[in-house]
Order: sequence, then C-alpha cells, then structure tokens
Amino acid sequence: MSDRFGAILRRCVRGNLAPMKEVQLLASGPLARFCDWPNSTIPLVAAGVYTVWDDARLIYAGMAGRSLTREAIVERRQSAVVKGLRQRLGSHASGRRSGDQFCVYVADRLVLTTLSSSEITQIGAGELSLDALVRRYIHQHLSYRWVEMPDGISAYALEVQVCRGVLAAGLPFLNARRPAS
Repeated sequence: MSDRFGAILRRCVRGNLAPMKEVQLLASGPLARFCDWPNSTIPLVAAGVYTVWDDARLIYAGMAGRSLTREAIVERRQSAVVKGLRQRLGSHASGRRSGDQFCVYVADRLVLTTLSSSEITQIGAGELSLDALVRRYIHQHLSYRWVEMPDGISAYALEVQVCRGVLAAGLPFLNARRPAS
C-alpha cells in the first residue's frame, strides 16, 4: 500500500489535482464552532480533511483516517467505534496537548503569547492548567470546516494541497508547507 500511496500522492501534489468541490467546502462551506462540540453530522468512521479558522484567517489544515480504505470504512461503520475525522476533531476540541499537534501549535503560537508572567508562574507551579487555557482559546476563537473523503490516501493528498496554499485564503498560519520549488 505504501508504494501505491506514494505514487498517488506524488501525482496529486505535482499536478495540483485538488478536487474542486472539496476545496470549495474547505474554504467556504458551513462553519462549525468548536464550542458546539460534539458534532453529530460528522460520521463515526470517516477519512477526511478539515480546515480551522479564526474568523476569515486560515489557522490550520489537517486530515484524519490516513490508514482507512473504502472497505475498512464500510466495515468499521458496523461498530460504534469512532475512528478518523470525528475522533481527530474531538481531540482538538478537548484542548489536551498530549498526542495532539494542533493543540501544541495553539498553545505555543496563540495562547502563550497572551499570558502574563504571573499566569506562566501559575502554570509552572501547577496552579493553572495550560491545557484548560488551550481548550478555552479553541472554544472561544476557532471554527472548522470539514469534508469527507473516500479513503485515507485521497484525504492525505488533499491535506498536502491545502497546507501548500491551494485555498484562496492562502497558507495555514500554524502548519503551512511551502510549495516545492
């Protein structure tokens, strides 16, 4: 699968073959707010791509379900186990930095810059939770758009395109990938 995955990804990235419908949904589709989490419209099992926004500013682009094939999605939908897109966005909504790169970026680049020296001292003393501040920031400021993809390969290929600036909003603030020259 990795050879097939790599070949498809290289073709999509080189040819800038981002699917237009999905690109439009990620750029201007309905916005969901993290403060309204959980979102029951997201399938329990789905590969997909999402964009995170602070008003009109593109903050982050991500994907979930990289290992999911079409067949695995159909199989897993028979169970009640959450896998892929809903699981990933739920992790982001939690604000917990452990195991969640998005929450680490939010902490480092968006929350820490707003803290007073007193708050930093309280965090160091264990009197204030940085994860709670990250969660509050995400819930107060950030919204997301998402699109389901048929499998993890196509989701990853689209995420790469979005991180390289395929949306009219440009590069995501927290995880831009500069286009290959």
